[in-house]
Amino acid sequence: MTTNDEATTIHVAGSEGGQAGTGGYDVVNGRGVLSRLADALGTAPRKVLVVHPPTMAARAAALRETLADRYEVLLAEVPDAEAAKRVEVAAFCWQILGQADFTRSDAIVGFGGGAITDVAGFVAATWLRGVRIVQVPTTVLGMVDAAVGGKTGINTNEGKNLVGVFHAPAAVLCDLELLDTLPRNEILAGFAEIVKAGFIRYPEILDVIEADPDAATDPTTPQFRRVVELAVQMKADVVGEDFTEQGLREILNYGHTLGHAVEHAERYQWRHGAAVAVGMAFAAELGRLSGRLSDEVADRHKRVLDLLSLPTSYPAGRWNTLLATMQRDKKTRAGQLRFIVLDDLAKPTVMLAPDQSLLFAAYQEIAS
Repeated sequence: MTTNDEATTIHVAGSEGGQAGTGGYDVVNGRGVLSRLADALGTAPRKVLVVHPPTMAARAAALRETLADRYEVLLAEVPDAEAAKRVEVAAFCWQILGQADFTRSDAIVGFGGGAITDVAGFVAATWLRGVRIVQVPTTVLGMVDAAVGGKTGINTNEGKNLVGVFHAPAAVLCDLELLDTLPRNEILAGFAEIVKAGFIRYPEILDVIEADPDAATDPTTPQFRRVVELAVQMKADVVGEDFTEQGLREILNYGHTLGHAVEHAERYQWRHGAAVAVGMAFAAELGRLSGRLSDEVADRHKRVLDLLSLPTSYPAGRWNTLLATMQRDKKTRAGQLRFIVLDDLAKPTVMLAPDQSLLFAAYQEIAS
């Protein structure tokens, strides 16, 4: 992590062999770093497609004007949130690329929240088997999770992110100024992934939140910038070592096995962070009941999530539906469910094929 007065640069190492789409890249975090977009795109592209949600239409148009002297810039407005992550939306973007004669030297910009960067990355990965993409996340979730790491994907009727490709971005620009007008509930939803980073790698994050939750969640404060940068550094560390999730990267799924099932049960009307918060509360109980995790650390999950007004419970009668969805989840291998649990703070591990009675008992602890 390198810092100057303007920005912090966190490098994500590339995978061995230097295969296309897996090279190293920088995540630049600070205020006003959107001005670096042209430098990140480079001189090779002639055409640039900016994929954005309706809420960012005015900013996307302004972005096109700032890039117009260097590139031919096209805009693709797609639905917001999980509605963007459908094959029909990807096909819409492919159509624009085809009609505009986009070549392998051209580029895409993902300009929006985590769902937008997911689908933009998927489109970039699949067009001509891979074109350059620069991610410009505009939400907390996008900055600390979705835009970093090279995972791209879309949803199907059967589950979340079941269709996807690993495709590393050329750069990620996290401009904190883009968060200044974000509704507070959006900021808090994004904090679930920051809390996750605190429990699996950097407990300092939890300390900062507990000391002053208002300052920690205010995009203009040093505390906010600190926890965001720690969360990005955590992901950079993990992704740099395990780009295609063959080992260490699996710890990033903490809270996500049940969380994805909750999202599916709610037809993606819940924010990802809210569902992951419930998933972490469940994982904490699973760790406690299996004898791995102390009461103190398990209880800290609810305390921290409550400070952020994030949910930690789910209706008791939904367990069978959630279990069926988890059994179809891409994290399941050879029919065996896998959960990331904690042995202690910053000590995540895999729990393989836990007994269903243990799973049910853990769920009863968070059931409402």
